[in-house]
Amino acid sequence: METKFWGSVFIWWVFSAHPWLLISANMEGDALHSLRTNLEDPNNVLQSWDPTLVNPCTWFHVTCNNDNSVIRVDLGNAALSGQLVPQLGQLKNLQYLELYSNNISGPIPSDLGNLTNLVSLDLYLNCFTGTIPNSLGKLSKLRFLRLNNNSLTGPIPMSLTNISALQVLDLSNNHLSGVVPDNGSFSLFTPISFNNNLDLCGPVTGHPCPGSPPFSPPPPFVPPPLISAPGGNSATGAIAGGVAAGAAVLFAAPAILFAWWRRRKQIEIFFDVPAEEDPEVHLGQLKRFSLRELQVATDTFSNKNILGRGGFGKVYKGRLADGSLVAVKRLKEERTPGGELQFQTEIEMISMAVHRNLLRLRGFCMTPTERLLVYPYMANGSVASCLRERPAHQQPLNWPTRKQIALGSARGLSYLHDHCDPKIIHRDVKAANILLDEVFEAVVGDFGLAKLIDYKDTHVTTAVRGTIGHIAPEYLSTGKSSEKTDVFGYGIMLLELITGQRAFDLARLANDDDVMLLDWVKGLLKEKKLEMLVDPDLHNNYIEAEVEQLIQVALLCTQGSPMDRPKMSEVVQMLEGDGLAERWDEWQKVEVLRQEVELLPHPHSDWIVDSTENIHAVELSGPR
Repeated sequence: METKFWGSVFIWWVFSAHPWLLISANMEGDALHSLRTNLEDPNNVLQSWDPTLVNPCTWFHVTCNNDNSVIRVDLGNAALSGQLVPQLGQLKNLQYLELYSNNISGPIPSDLGNLTNLVSLDLYLNCFTGTIPNSLGKLSKLRFLRLNNNSLTGPIPMSLTNISALQVLDLSNNHLSGVVPDNGSFSLFTPISFNNNLDLCGPVTGHPCPGSPPFSPPPPFVPPPLISAPGGNSATGAIAGGVAAGAAVLFAAPAILFAWWRRRKQIEIFFDVPAEEDPEVHLGQLKRFSLRELQVATDTFSNKNILGRGGFGKVYKGRLADGSLVAVKRLKEERTPGGELQFQTEIEMISMAVHRNLLRLRGFCMTPTERLLVYPYMANGSVASCLRERPAHQQPLNWPTRKQIALGSARGLSYLHDHCDPKIIHRDVKAANILLDEVFEAVVGDFGLAKLIDYKDTHVTTAVRGTIGHIAPEYLSTGKSSEKTDVFGYGIMLLELITGQRAFDLARLANDDDVMLLDWVKGLLKEKKLEMLVDPDLHNNYIEAEVEQLIQVALLCTQGSPMDRPKMSEVVQMLEGDGLAERWDEWQKVEVLRQEVELLPHPHSDWIVDSTENIHAVELSGPR
């Protein structure tokens, strides 16, 4: 009887609880489908958003966590139009909402204030109207808020100043009005965040608000006129006036001297090169730290705080006076003519590269003997440390996280190449320079090697910088680097992610294996030993088809000729499920043709894998 009772309880639970779980799982899909039906999609970007599928995690441009909750929607630059829907507020675990560079209009739904896990809200370059919802102030985890280049009106909500996590704010090029707050998180932001809003006022804009005194320095002291009081002695008046003027000058002189000394001292601390300083350099939202601040933060650059060493200096962990953790990069001193102005220029360049997958420069310090850069502290270190140097208590990177790292780092590099003006070449892309934040989001770091190139130049010739095993063959032989140099390094980094191994490792000689990771991988592929490629730390918890797809992308990126490699923007598309199969088939046909028509060995034959056509060219299913 008791068995029957518990059996009945179990059946009741299945039929009552399971439908509720199904409805809960479907809620996010319904919300996204509502968005799709409200948008015009001329390029069929949303074609895979099939409402008959219970799980939206199978849709392109949608990313889920291990619990099948939607954490990311990426629909930037997709030519979408229409309006947003309030149902978006039901995506409770959403962290990234990327809808930039479309033609979406109408108001920003106040329901977005329910997305309490949101880290990045990018709605810039659209046609949004109405006011900024006050509810956005509830997004306590928000770090990136970009609403620029829309037609938003009304005041800036004071509630936004309560978002202590906010790092990047851009409200420029709208029709906002009223006072710009200068308290809370807004105390960090400069006029660049509010440019081209004609009706904004307040100290940060330089425009006084109606009814408030103008922003101007106090008038200079003018001694009283030497006039006599009626019926009084003129000599007495003159003496009194002279005494008053003398006393004023006597008391004012120390203050004037102190102000002059302080101004001179500041110039010496930060630049010390009055002849070379460019007063027109705009450093955006960067903070200029004093050397003393950074000495205190790092225990006078104590060895116990060293996070890493590189060719351009050491990186120290530090804690600022406000309690925040930072990474301080102490550059090696190279005093060269024009070096100070060049340092300013490179800092300006770094500060302009703002993307969630790029390491944000927080500030800098410059003295006659020091050059220091201050970055946010990345809690989970680098991809290299997580793969090969993690503490015993730390879990290895799982397969979904590795896929997300591959996609995030590709997006960051694509931004450097295609969205920075002038474009930026990293020149040392490797697992050690891909950092991981508190949620294991990939952040491309180390711009100490980055160089600017003009659009008129397709490459830049300089001393070869980089790390052995990651350097593209044309860069090593000619010293010429381009965006395709970064693509090669990215391909090697993908192989590091898949295998967990170093790009160059003499220890592999013990097993008569190749010291270069790329050659080692190709050797195993020729022997059809795909399973031996995958990092043992994954314990077979991966999807073989997805491993094959990442290997295909890596091999396309590491082709011998830079002209044959894809652009980073194309790599992003392939990782999102668009065009990998076609490109892989095309590449295989070209390689077969080359080998048939060339009697002599191919000059880059060691870069070609004969057996790669045995790897099934299956289309990527998109982020999951």
